[in-house]
Amino acid sequence: MTSNQTDCRYCLQSLRGRKYAVREDNAYCVTCYDNLFANPCEECKQPIECDSKDLAYKGRHWHERCFTCAKCSCSLVEKPFAAKDEVLLCTECYSDEYSSKCFHCQRTIMPGSRKMEFKGSSWHESCFVCQYCQQPLGTKPLITKDNKNYCVSCFEKQFAHHCYSCKKAITSGGVAYHDQPWHKECFVCAGCKTQLAGQRFISKDECPYCVDCFSKLYAKKCASCKKPITALGGAKFISFEERQWHGECFNCARCSVSLVGQGFLTRQDDVFCNECGSA
Repeated sequence: MTSNQTDCRYCLQSLRGRKYAVREDNAYCVTCYDNLFANPCEECKQPIECDSKDLAYKGRHWHERCFTCAKCSCSLVEKPFAAKDEVLLCTECYSDEYSSKCFHCQRTIMPGSRKMEFKGSSWHESCFVCQYCQQPLGTKPLITKDNKNYCVSCFEKQFAHHCYSCKKAITSGGVAYHDQPWHKECFVCAGCKTQLAGQRFISKDECPYCVDCFSKLYAKKCASCKKPITALGGAKFISFEERQWHGECFNCARCSVSLVGQGFLTRQDDVFCNECGSA
């Protein structure tokens, strides 16, 4: 330390042959300098003398010997550390206390390392893998079964049903028909190809049909109105000599009285009540 002064700026005692410190071009004996300018140590509350190393962090000061982890007391000098609520911790203690634990291996996910999060849990990137092929899942689509994660390809190979129509895997939803799984979009009318999931349909020769298509293709035609007789919803129909009628259409061709449950006579393609038929 050098100065043009020979006396302490504060106590005015001679500095010849003594240690002193300079501040703003003024010389001070060590005692005066420490009393006037030394920072109090955050840990031991004693002043940090001018011949000691003063370690500062965010406006606070420590002796070198006092700059330690608040939990394990290891020195933090020239080591990485973290602060939590103004308490200094080494990275290991900070991780044990505050860092997330990996859902798979239950080890701490160290600060600065990449962390994967899924359904409220955290994983090391190297632990977040497909249960079957062990390849990293990263941000790829995945499917969870029994708390285990699978890439879509492996899940389909291991667990998925395959559509009876298109033969591709069914990963969600689906329809069961004749004990076979179908995609909803594949379960369609064999005639018009409209989707049948959630709709009324009729099966013939193991093929599903919407009501309209089945009626057009297979239903008997009413001998009177010529419209299909579907017999859906409990509708009544009359059958006689390979001819069929809707219940409401089975009437006398002359007087139009209903013949349901009544005796009747036929003449060519017409049916008559007994009175009209005998006239």
